[in-house]
Amino acid sequence: MLEVLRRVIQEVNGARNLDAALSTMVRRIRKAMQTDVCSFYLYDKELESLVLMETIGLRTQAVGRVVLPLGEGLVGLVAKRSEPLNLEDAQTHPQFRYFEATGEERYSSFLGVPIIHQRHMLGVLVVQQAEKRRYDDEDEAFLVTMAAQLAGVLAHALATGNLLRPALAGGQAMFKGVAASPGMAMGEAVVITPPSDLNSVPDLIPSDQDYEVARLKEAIGKTRSEIRAAAERLASRISAQELALFDVYQQMLGEAALADEVEKRIREGQWAPGALADVVRRHVQYLERVDDNYLRERAADIRDLGRRVLAHLQEDTPSTPETYPDNAILVGDEISVAMLGEVPREKLKGLVSVRGSSTSHVAIVARAMGIPTVLGMVDLPLPRLGGAPVVLDGHRGRLFVRPAPELTARYESLIAEEEALSELLEHEQDLPSATPDGHTMPLMVNTGLAVDATALLKSRIGGVGLYRTEVPFMITERFPGEKEQTKLYRDQLEGFAPLPVVMRTLDIGGDKDLPYFPIEEANPFLGWRGMRVTLDHPEVLMVQLRAMLKASIDLDNLYVLFPMITNVEEVDEALRLLDRAILELGEEGITVVRPQVGVMIEVPATIYQMDALAKRVDFFSVGSNDLTQYLLAVDRNNPRVSSLYDALHPALLGALLELATDAKRLNKPISLCGELAGDPAGALLLMAMGFSSLSMNAPSLPKVRAAIRRVPFSDAEQLLKEVMALDTPAQVHTHLEGRMDEWQLTHLMPPRD
Repeated sequence: MLEVLRRVIQEVNGARNLDAALSTMVRRIRKAMQTDVCSFYLYDKELESLVLMETIGLRTQAVGRVVLPLGEGLVGLVAKRSEPLNLEDAQTHPQFRYFEATGEERYSSFLGVPIIHQRHMLGVLVVQQAEKRRYDDEDEAFLVTMAAQLAGVLAHALATGNLLRPALAGGQAMFKGVAASPGMAMGEAVVITPPSDLNSVPDLIPSDQDYEVARLKEAIGKTRSEIRAAAERLASRISAQELALFDVYQQMLGEAALADEVEKRIREGQWAPGALADVVRRHVQYLERVDDNYLRERAADIRDLGRRVLAHLQEDTPSTPETYPDNAILVGDEISVAMLGEVPREKLKGLVSVRGSSTSHVAIVARAMGIPTVLGMVDLPLPRLGGAPVVLDGHRGRLFVRPAPELTARYESLIAEEEALSELLEHEQDLPSATPDGHTMPLMVNTGLAVDATALLKSRIGGVGLYRTEVPFMITERFPGEKEQTKLYRDQLEGFAPLPVVMRTLDIGGDKDLPYFPIEEANPFLGWRGMRVTLDHPEVLMVQLRAMLKASIDLDNLYVLFPMITNVEEVDEALRLLDRAILELGEEGITVVRPQVGVMIEVPATIYQMDALAKRVDFFSVGSNDLTQYLLAVDRNNPRVSSLYDALHPALLGALLELATDAKRLNKPISLCGELAGDPAGALLLMAMGFSSLSMNAPSLPKVRAAIRRVPFSDAEQLLKEVMALDTPAQVHTHLEGRMDEWQLTHLMPPRD
């Protein structure tokens, strides 16, 4: 059964349109279960009804004509209850409803299972049999498993139009991902094509078909020479059996059929890379479905050959455009900071990527630059997006392709409102961050990037609450040396002096890998990251600590922060290394002042070790993003569960209040750096809890300052009391929106649905 499941999913995924996918699905299931009928009913949310969309066994004229309201008939009952229904004699069931158009009066047995994706009803799968047959447990388990597997495929097809409308032409499509940088933008999709990626080659109409055919033949010739040379190099080092693979490759390339197919596709109006990708994909899909194991293995060979030929076709094809439209929304499989840097800043309006997370390097840079960004958009059909008009919503993690006029008008209005608000708030950015009743709430900034405008920020902040030292490590091809690091840190400390600068030691792991120091783990967020890495590699940490100390000479505004602390022993070991660095520098004739030292509270265990930690450090800094995902057991970069990640979850608010109360009792400053600090309503709650300072990305400063300057501290305390009495995140959000409405501060909040 597993093999049947795998093949059905492969065929449905490979179907060219929704009709073909459904037809494949019902035929395969009927055959596998040896039954008379298999049908698929699609749930229409607007009509709250189920529509017969495909069948094998019932009359085909019933397709599209049989409509069942939710709860009506056996199919409607399956959908309403969201559970299977298995009947030996369906017609005796009180919910049975007869449709003459289907001809189903001939069938007695009935097994229906719901198709559900992320709690949303998509439809119902039904099998029927003429003779009375009680489908056994294995039959029911197979159909339930099939429905669960198909749910994602159908959700993709229905939500994005990827199967229903292959070219996305003439209809609005909406894609969802992980919101990585707030803001909204409208513009033209510019697809960045990674080299040699068959799945990301865009469709282009060639201006000169003969030229495309000629370059195809040249690329195939180069590939043959490349394979021949590789075989010659390896002839004495591998077995004759392995060497035979190169002969297979040569045969495939030598067969006129492959080249002829690609040439035919070019003549039909596709450029050479696109034609090659189309033909290779078609061959691979066919070979992966055949019964013969040998032929199935050849699918990988075809795919590899396709990549090799494509690489030669792309030798003269830039992966990034030479020119960009004025309103470019950069879209790609995985966008790097280097790619981002190739687009003129004034033309770059937004970023969208299939891969990546809200804590990745490109996300950090995008937030610092104030560029709306959505990452982890796994269902994006890249080849079909180039040049399409799009609307990007970085607040909600959405991309609208070919938006309808009403949606376009709505977002034009929202973007205009945001721009007007930015201009309105600009005049008060050098004013104190204090409430009307005199409570001062220091605002700090998160830095670590060349794009941070030190001179502009200095008069508007209380210091740097988080300097991410890992960024320089990410953009080099090796660990930077002590001199390089000293210069970087000196520039930062001097630039913001005499304001305090909190420098976090190297925080890699999780989703922040160094290209020259990869960390591959099954569960990276619970693995080797932060201090766990640097304590295992004291030679790396010592260089960094020495560089920080040398950079702080005569400035005395350095604060050192240790990330990802789980237990007190880690702090003791880190402090021993810091003291050793001070001693070493003293022996070299360099006198430095021991800086203030803090720990990041981001692992839930540290919430219960505050007393022990307070004996060892000078301050605390809460990393609310990681604390939220660890406390809620939610990977916020996983689109399937990211909706459960909520920085206003009552459990998290309770933990933050406990931390602030403990820090006050222990007489230690406590700051918070994370997205919650950059949310105006969240900042008011944190202020009321007693946090000493809030650190955020620079673009968030104006709205947070505006909220603090307009809400008395006593009102914020009352708001906190009200919120702490609520039970669910939804109640918290609703209450905060209501109070911000009362204070006429709704314009500071992200736009609502």
